[in-house]
Amino acid sequence: MTRYGSRVATELTTAALADLSERYGGEGDSTPIQPGEFDPPEGAFLVAYVEDHVPAGCAGFRTLAEDETTAELKRMYVVPQFRGRGLAKALLAAVEDAARQAGRKRLWLETGTAQPEAIALYEGSGYARIADFGHYKGYPDVRSFGRDL
Repeated sequence: MTRYGSRVATELTTAALADLSERYGGEGDSTPIQPGEFDPPEGAFLVAYVEDHVPAGCAGFRTLAEDETTAELKRMYVVPQFRGRGLAKALLAAVEDAARQAGRKRLWLETGTAQPEAIALYEGSGYARIADFGHYKGYPDVRSFGRDL
């Protein structure tokens, strides 16, 4: 676990936003985020490392203000050169565990149609479509998923 505003977290989230910008245009994701939202126990931010302590991916959760039993997955990202190694699945499982340990009962997320590999990961991990929520609610390309922890 690391602080959301740490150097490594900033490098990875900057890369994640650049990836989203390539897919969707604009900033990539303009969801308002405050770094403290990822501080325990309301949240957590995780970094996956490989080969000689090289940061390879990240993911975090924050608690939804409207429902303190629900965590929202944010900034799920794997560096392209490390994709295909199961890191996304491992990060997702680690975030689920952290959210569960923090007392959250479910995990929700927003993704989009330009991220078919993310949709496949979530569906393959037991997530089901839920009513759209959050910052991108009402956008035609948004896809919201959730599952009970």
